[in-house]
Amino acid sequence: MDVQLKGSDEDGFGIEIVLQEGDKKAPSCVHGPTLLFEKNWKGEEKVRRFYACSACRDRKECNFFQWEDEKVSEVRLLAREEENRSKMPTFTHQEYCSRFRKFLALPLGRKFCQDCQLLLLPGEWEAHASHKMSQADDITEARLSRPSLMLKPLENKKSNAQYLFADRSCHFLLDTMAKRGYRKVLCVGTPRLHELIKLRNQEGKGEPMKSLLLDIDFRYAQFYGEDEFCHYNMFNHHFFGGEAGSGVLQAFLSEENGEKTWRKLQTAENSVVEIPMVWSFPYFFEPRILECFPSFTMLDYQVDYDNHPLYKHGKTGRKQSPVRLFTNLTPRDIILPKEEGYRFCKVCERYVWSENKHCTKCNLCPSKDGREWKHCSECQKCVKPSWRHCQSCGRCALRDHPCGNSPGLEGCFNCGSLKHKHRACPVKDKQRTINNKTKGGRILPKQQPKKSNSKRKSGAQRRANKLKKTAE
Repeated sequence: MDVQLKGSDEDGFGIEIVLQEGDKKAPSCVHGPTLLFEKNWKGEEKVRRFYACSACRDRKECNFFQWEDEKVSEVRLLAREEENRSKMPTFTHQEYCSRFRKFLALPLGRKFCQDCQLLLLPGEWEAHASHKMSQADDITEARLSRPSLMLKPLENKKSNAQYLFADRSCHFLLDTMAKRGYRKVLCVGTPRLHELIKLRNQEGKGEPMKSLLLDIDFRYAQFYGEDEFCHYNMFNHHFFGGEAGSGVLQAFLSEENGEKTWRKLQTAENSVVEIPMVWSFPYFFEPRILECFPSFTMLDYQVDYDNHPLYKHGKTGRKQSPVRLFTNLTPRDIILPKEEGYRFCKVCERYVWSENKHCTKCNLCPSKDGREWKHCSECQKCVKPSWRHCQSCGRCALRDHPCGNSPGLEGCFNCGSLKHKHRACPVKDKQRTINNKTKGGRILPKQQPKKSNSKRKSGAQRRANKLKKTAE
């Protein structure tokens, strides 16, 4: 897995994740073991590796940074460990469970601190007297069973970006899983789905399901037992509760009530069984996801969110939610609701969006974004309705796209080829080419490093400058 970020032409660089092999241990921040990144400067041999937080892209949220070859003193290591401890939750999961039982037993006067996002016991009321509170009338049993409605979503796009599934999407997923006979659901970063499973069980609707929530938001530990929630970072597979947390997951995946589960099938002789999975990602991640998971298929189902300004159900055209479901389940067995605008394509043998018309030339329903796509005879494939075929580029693109080898068309940071990106470069692990030689059919002039005391421009500003130069 790798991530590539591009700067402007003047200070172009690429960053990718390096998957470490062997027993080398990465340093840790408050979010667990960090990841190793490699920074490559465009057209140069210069490469440097560094460790940074796995969960946050915002240095204000987590400022951990360490060069791979950097020697860290014992004093600094101790200070780092102390800082990590100071940023951990105030209570352990066991203490949160004990507090919740006491909270439920309160006869009158329940209080929830909205500033601290904490269920308060009577002895703590005075210390939070100046904070904004939710009073007893707002903290009913029904409200406590829906913690995602009580807790304020974490919406920093560079760290948590906590957007919650709308109930419509959750019920569709639960109905689909129930029809297929699944009775255990592992919810990774989907608290809304987890709480609706528990709510259905309480209401006695259908066969009971067991679910386990793995989430980086520790606030949910206030509402769920140790066998229902694990404080977890999925970017580095880190359980904040250590072996106790990972043990909960192992127990969840193991055999129960004499039934064969995925883990037992995995350990059977000469058996390779892929766990049934459903992921939610924007549709434009499809090529990368299928590259890593060839058995997955993208469904046309549009996932919507309660607290996202754009990803709402019922919108049309480009305002539709771009989030789709990716799964290794058989697409024809997943029935998308006709009342919401989906239909079954007999040729493709799957349910698709009503505007996703079948193309007889491509022999598939090609649309990815919910709009009706059109077929380009020159490209021999269907493209977005806003695209036009460009004779100069020999491909379809937006009307105002940069043509040819313009600054808007970037190639490989390593060898300069326009046919692949840096992560797929066949020679990236070999000696890098010097920047004044011929690369991929292009002559790149030797560039002198620019010295500037001014603050580095933001990504948005650099992209704006690039578009301005292209227009000129």
